[in-house]
Amino acid sequence: MDPNTVELTSILTKNIAEVTFEWVTNKLKAAKEVKDIEALRNTYEEIINSLVRKNSEVTRVAQEYKVLYDRVNISDQDIEYLQSTLEKILNLLTSSGNSSVPSASIEIVKQIVNKETLKTMQLLGFNYKEAIGEPLTEVCSTMIRKKFELTKNSSNKTSQIRNK
Repeated sequence: MDPNTVELTSILTKNIAEVTFEWVTNKLKAAKEVKDIEALRNTYEEIINSLVRKNSEVTRVAQEYKVLYDRVNISDQDIEYLQSTLEKILNLLTSSGNSSVPSASIEIVKQIVNKETLKTMQLLGFNYKEAIGEPLTEVCSTMIRKKFELTKNSSNKTSQIRNK
């Protein structure tokens, strides 16, 4: 488990343990025994303030859990968009003429980005952004560098020919 998740779980557990039904019940019982109105008001304020603080802390933890979840989750709409555009990207990479990506590899990537496959893999803990996004970024980067290198070299050769 990643350190952020462990820390969030620890914070959540601590907050749940500190303000429980039993804690509130005990505070209310103690408050009923108090005859002084000011002490009773202070006890009720303590209960309310504690519950409000814990609620905001638990809400913050829930939002951080959501951020962690969103980093590894892909929606159905995102998968459909990915499927519709990935083939174009892969075809562009291979049509550049300088691609070192075998067509069999491209077919495998297309099959991996199948909606059912991705959803099942996510349930098993698959992180598609790392597994697909990072290598695809590297392939694009390499292709762009090679393309500009060829363009630069051909420009230099053309300039040298003209100068002669």
